[in-house]
Amino acid sequence: MKTILQINTVLNKGSVGRIVQGIGEVLQDNGWESYIAYARYGRSDNFRLIKIGNQVGVYSHVLGTRLTDRHGLYSTKATLNLIKQISSINPDVIHIHNLHGYYINYRVLFQYLSKINIPIVWTLHDCWPFTGHCVYFDTCRCDKWKVCCKDCPQINTYPKAFIDRAEQNFLDKKKAFTLPDKILFVPVSEWLNELLKESFLKKYPSVVIRNGINIESFIPNPNLHFNEQEGKFIILGVANVWEKRKGFLDFIKLAHFLSDDFVIILIGLNKKQMRKCPPNIIGISHTESISELASYYNRADVFLNLTYEDNYPTTNLESIVCGTPVITYNTGGSPESIFPNNGYVVDKGDINAVLRCIDKIRNGEMEEKSVLINYAKNHFNQNICFREYLKIYENLIG
Repeated sequence: MKTILQINTVLNKGSVGRIVQGIGEVLQDNGWESYIAYARYGRSDNFRLIKIGNQVGVYSHVLGTRLTDRHGLYSTKATLNLIKQISSINPDVIHIHNLHGYYINYRVLFQYLSKINIPIVWTLHDCWPFTGHCVYFDTCRCDKWKVCCKDCPQINTYPKAFIDRAEQNFLDKKKAFTLPDKILFVPVSEWLNELLKESFLKKYPSVVIRNGINIESFIPNPNLHFNEQEGKFIILGVANVWEKRKGFLDFIKLAHFLSDDFVIILIGLNKKQMRKCPPNIIGISHTESISELASYYNRADVFLNLTYEDNYPTTNLESIVCGTPVITYNTGGSPESIFPNNGYVVDKGDINAVLRCIDKIRNGEMEEKSVLINYAKNHFNQNICFREYLKIYENLIG
C-alpha cells in the first residue's frame, strides 16, 4: 500500500487543519495509507496520527522566539523523535504544510530530508518559507525578501519577537530549504505562485492547487434565520483570530455607516474585542462545530472578508457553497474565488465601495442562491481539488 505522511501544525482545526484532514480522507478513499504528524488539536479516528512534541515544548519555542527571533529553530528533541518515526514508516511521499507554529526545528528536519530519497510536496499557505520573519508583507509593502530580509518592519507581528534577526533567519531558511533535490511546491493561489517565482525557492517546480472544502458539511438551509434579527440585513464576518490584518477595525468603521436595518455578526472575537463593538455588531466566540458555522453562513445575506493580507481564504468558499455572496478586499489570492455571479472585489480600506456593494446585493443585483451553490459544487469541492494531489503523488513515485 502506498503511504503518505503529512506534516502540519494542527489537524482538523482552522482552514489548514481541515485541508490536511480533507487530503487524508481523499487518500484513504483511493487506497492510500495516510499518516498525519501534528503538534496541536489533532483528533481523528480515520488516520494514523503522530503527535509532535508537547505543550511544554511549544511554550519553550514561543519563549525562544520572543527572546531571539529564531522561530523554527527550537523543538530539536521533538523533531528528532519525528524523524525516527518517519524512518520507521518510510513513506512514499512526505507532504509538508505549515512549519511555523512553535513545534518543529526546520533546520534539523531538512538536513534529514536532504539525505533520504523521498519526494517532498510542500503546500504553501503563506509567505513564511521565503521571508526572514513574517507570514505576509502586503500591508507594510516590503520587498526585501526578494534579495535578503533585514531591518524587519514587522518584527512585532507573528511570530512576534523582541529583537530583529530577520537577516540571519532569511539566510538560514535559504540554506535549509534548498538542500533537498526533490521538492514540488504547491501554492494555493496564483498570487502566491508569482511571489514564489521571485523568491530563493524559484529553482523548484511549482503547481497551483487551490483549496477545497467539504461541501457536504456546508449544506445550504435557507429556512434558518436569526429570530431576534428578523427582517434585518445580516452581514457576516468570520476569522480564526481577529488580528489587525483581518480587518476588525474596518468592521467597526462600517458599523457606523449602517442604519438600524442592518446587523453585523462577527465570529471568532475575544472578550476584549467584543467590548469594543458598537450595538449593531454581535460578537460570537469561536465555534468548533462545522454545522453551526454553516448555519451562520446560511443565515447571512452577505459575507464580508475585509482582510488586508491573505492567501486563498476558505471562508470565501464556505460562504459561496451556502449560497451567500462575498465581498472581499483586493488582496492576495482572495479575489481568485470571486466571479461576477458570486460576489464583489473592492480596494483595501474602501468602506464606501463596500457599502455600494452591500446595496447592490440588498437590491437583488446578484445571482440566485442556487447559481452560487452550483458554482461552488463544481469548483470548491475538496474531492475534486484534492484529487490533484493524488496525480502529483503518482507522478512523483512513478
